[in-house]
Amino acid sequence: MQAEIIAIGSELTNGEKLDTNSQWLSTELAAVGISTHFHTTIADNLDEIVTQFRLSVQRSDLILITGGLGPTLDDLTRQALAEMTESELVLDEKSMEIIEAMFQKRSREMPERNRIQAMFPRGAVPIKNEHGTAPGIWMEVPRLDGKSICLIAAMPGVPSEMKPMFYQSVLPRVTRGTNMIRFARINCFGVGESQTEELLGDITSRGRDPEVGITAHEATITLRIKAMGSSVEECEQKITETNILIQERLGEYIFGYEDEELEHVVMMLLSQKQQTLSTCECGTGGLLSYRLTEVNGSADWYTGGIISRLESVCSYLAPETEHAAVEFNAAGAVLIAQATQKKYETDFALAILLDPHQSWQDASQVPQAYVALANRESEWVEEIGLTVNRAIAKSRVTKAALNLLRRNLILK
Repeated sequence: MQAEIIAIGSELTNGEKLDTNSQWLSTELAAVGISTHFHTTIADNLDEIVTQFRLSVQRSDLILITGGLGPTLDDLTRQALAEMTESELVLDEKSMEIIEAMFQKRSREMPERNRIQAMFPRGAVPIKNEHGTAPGIWMEVPRLDGKSICLIAAMPGVPSEMKPMFYQSVLPRVTRGTNMIRFARINCFGVGESQTEELLGDITSRGRDPEVGITAHEATITLRIKAMGSSVEECEQKITETNILIQERLGEYIFGYEDEELEHVVMMLLSQKQQTLSTCECGTGGLLSYRLTEVNGSADWYTGGIISRLESVCSYLAPETEHAAVEFNAAGAVLIAQATQKKYETDFALAILLDPHQSWQDASQVPQAYVALANRESEWVEEIGLTVNRAIAKSRVTKAALNLLRRNLILK
């Protein structure tokens, strides 16, 4: 069975609101073995909605619709379904009673306009809404071939109403797929998207089972594994076997799984080793310390840090650096990391130097940054070439600093 999800509302197409319903529904369908092959978002235009419904019925086995079931003039889903099936809207007395009772319970008079919410295309089945005034709609629509049908469920766009309706009334009506589907994610850093594909080789080839896709976001590479099988155990076995192959080919580039970020892994390693960290940031606005302090329990291992301009950073550090010429280079980054480690008396200190004088608008000049790591005995430093997008550059350089520490921690 192949599914299609249609989100209706001009507030979605003009960017005022984000369509999170379609993502959620796709995940829920995949859990029962149903693949989603189309996401469509449509503005509040009756003719365009009807045209889309007619197209979708012919290409999908199951259509889930969210939005457009309210009482206002721009809520067009029920009218579009009636027009698509060339049927009239008819009043369902039981639904009308439920809607009226909800208004009475709230000590409010029901506006006449809400009557439209109890009207359904002839032949459709109302779906009870336990959390709002808009019932859902269930329909089985014959295709043009005369041999098959398309299942349609229209639900409210409000997630708090849509989700329980899906679980209680839509999912039980849907024939479960013959295959189960399971997903997994592997997160990597320090390798580019094209190089990752080259290292993985045939693992990312089309038609492979399980499928492995590659996405990149602010220098983090995520491998998305999709496994299909007759049982959850079969899917998980396929994922495990593919995971082993990926580990063999990417090695220490892999830092985490699912929602794990570099800061989570670093804090876990510091906790395991009972070691502490301090930081000094020039040019990032404190993004590194923000990432670290967002991790639960970080206060036990992250003692704090300094956020400053390069020109004044020495006044916050140890006396021996106050009159030193700290420059924007690798040596300057190392000096600051060493001084930070001494000031806070931590096991490790990270320093970031992001060039404050670089023009972020000049694409011909690649911004530079330096990240340095120091402990009581040694120091490490890396030069980072960045993009001219300021936000992405800051994110990438903080990740590079965290990865420098991670690599050191896993070696000890």
